[in-house]
Amino acid sequence: MSIPSQPPLFTPERMNHLVAFDRLLTIMDELREQCPWDKKQTMESLRHLTIEETYELSDAILDGDLEEIRKELGDIMLHMVFYAKIGSEKEAFDISEVLHGICDKLVSRHPHIYGDVKVENEEDVKQNWEKLKLKEKGNKSVLGGVPKSLPALVKAMRIQEKARGIGFDWEEKSQVWAKVEEEMQEFKEQFDTEKSEAIDTKEAEAEFGDVLFSLVNYARFIDINPETALERTNKKFIKRFQYLELKAKENNKQLSDMTLAEMDVFWEEAKKV
Repeated sequence: MSIPSQPPLFTPERMNHLVAFDRLLTIMDELREQCPWDKKQTMESLRHLTIEETYELSDAILDGDLEEIRKELGDIMLHMVFYAKIGSEKEAFDISEVLHGICDKLVSRHPHIYGDVKVENEEDVKQNWEKLKLKEKGNKSVLGGVPKSLPALVKAMRIQEKARGIGFDWEEKSQVWAKVEEEMQEFKEQFDTEKSEAIDTKEAEAEFGDVLFSLVNYARFIDINPETALERTNKKFIKRFQYLELKAKENNKQLSDMTLAEMDVFWEEAKKV
């Protein structure tokens, strides 16, 4: 399939999309010119707000709240337009260059759609993507594209995915689980679980990290997103703990004054709510 040489005829739906995007661009121009707060913002000042908005979108996705997802997507879209506006003021780039840039990258990274490359499955697509990315960016390492500031759990997953992209991976799930068990044994050699004390604190920490890394690897092999799984467990714990707090309050008690056995009664109730 080749890239269309002529611009597509816009359908009413596409025109509606373009009008909405143009409206956002117009409002952004007006706010940047007239609003004291918007006029003051820089890419640096927006950065932490963008991160916050991304996490709010993540929460909405995990909650399955489509209405909230719509709202959070709008917030993130605003930020993207804001960065492009600042870029244009610096005469570095504008929104059209941003959009054409991602379009060009998508075309380049999908030679099986816009070229003559043949793929058999999703895995072939991923491997082609990583090889092309490595070539385009001129990275000396396959792992060079993994952001340094990613949270450790997400970073572990991305590192493993990128290594898999060039064929460096286990072949069978059983091999991966064997590695988990091996790492757990190595941790136990550095930490006495019966006495709950480290034999060598530094080595115990290193081996515990290996256990976590191997578990992330296994999760990937069985199609479980470890970040999503852990966050769902976090949310479950929060919900049950808040139920515990509520029940304690209803009984005119402070959690700090209750025994573990007393709290466990409410905890078991929370599991059924």
